[in-house]
Amino acid sequence: MRSYLLPLVLMASVGAAGMAFASTTTDGTIKALDMKAHTITLSDGTVYHLPADFKDPGLKVGEKVAVVWTMQGSQHDASAVTVVK
Repeated sequence: MRSYLLPLVLMASVGAAGMAFASTTTDGTIKALDMKAHTITLSDGTVYHLPADFKDPGLKVGEKVAVVWTMQGSQHDASAVTVVK
């Protein structure tokens, strides 16, 4: 019985770890943009923190965007921001 339990537990832990690093994509309209603080705020009030090496593709307040992000503690870390047409 023990020989079946260990592989099952290992598979479950590996699967759960992969889900923890899954990215989420959110669509919204830019409410505020602060490139000095590397943050973007969408119209729903959620603040996303941009990476330090983020290159601004010409984002403007009021523009519709898609934000790819992951949760790091209580902070939304954006990995990509693209304009939605």
